Amino acid sequence: VGQLGALTAQYQCRLIHISTDYVFDGTSTSPLTEEAPVNPVNTYGFSKWKGEQAVQNVNPEAVIIRTSWVYSAYGKNFVKTMLRLMKEKEEVSVVDDQIGSPTYAADLAEAILQIVSAEHWKPGIYHYSNEGVISWFEFASAIREIASLPARVQPIPSSAFPTPAKRPHYSVLDKTKIRQAFSLDIKDWKQSLKTCIAKLPSAKEL
Repeated sequence: VGQLGALTAQYQCRLIHISTDYVFDGTSTSPLTEEAPVNPVNTYGFSKWKGEQAVQNVNPEAVIIRTSWVYSAYGKNFVKTMLRLMKEKEEVSVVDDQIGSPTYAADLAEAILQIVSAEHWKPGIYHYSNEGVISWFEFASAIREIASLPARVQPIPSSAFPTPAKRPHYSVLDKTKIRQAFSLDIKDWKQSLKTCIAKLPSAKEL
């Protein structure tokens, strides 16, 4: 990332670097602004934070976008995993004490294109996700509802589902800065989830 930053600075190219909500420790109780203290709780978050620093050190004209809970109709992600599990099992357990905002990758891509084509380039750190605040359990429940699947979704605490990497309990991103800087129209998370699921008509694509 540092080398990309240095080269784009050398050749005066615009650089947009994608970072993550995992740079935060999850102890906040209100949406996180770009000025909120950074304190990653796992290696992934720490490496992304170091990437942000590397970019800013060599190319202060870069744009850094922190995003969260990214999913898509392509590749492997939470939405496609839930759809597959709900077709295979009668019951799926999902943590209900990790709070954040999903991001549909297509919406993020549109936002990036709008930033790239903006009349004025405005470097700095920005936050982007879809609108809304939910838990992973609520996200899974909405996936079940939209896809009309019979499987039950059960809420469980994070302590009942240990993972190798610690995850922040609260990582809702405040989008005020990016919305105002680039006049973005940010969609509601459920609207975008419906759009994504509509692109997955068969189990073969999961």
